[in-house]
Amino acid sequence: MIIVNTENIAGMEIKKALGIVSGNTVQAKHIGKDIVGGLRGLVGGKMVEYEEMFRESRAIAEKEMIAQAEKLGADAIVNVRYSSSSIMSGSSEVMVYGTAVILA
Repeated sequence: MIIVNTENIAGMEIKKALGIVSGNTVQAKHIGKDIVGGLRGLVGGKMVEYEEMFRESRAIAEKEMIAQAEKLGADAIVNVRYSSSSIMSGSSEVMVYGTAVILA
């Protein structure tokens, strides 16, 4: 599965657009990592606890999006975009979406 954030794929032709596919997840860290992350926010530094949470969230959301595209018979997903929002302290939603296409 080819996944790009552009409207086209260099050197390839899009034969048919199948529609929008998406995936999303809401993740939270356990209280211990949330406390450590909160303390790190006070003193400064890289917040690895939250970076890990976002990486996991993106991977889950991408997997859902790819599964939807595969069900449609897509070869690729173009114009991929990510969105995130805070649901509450220590948790966030990550959404990814794009257009599933068949290549010529």
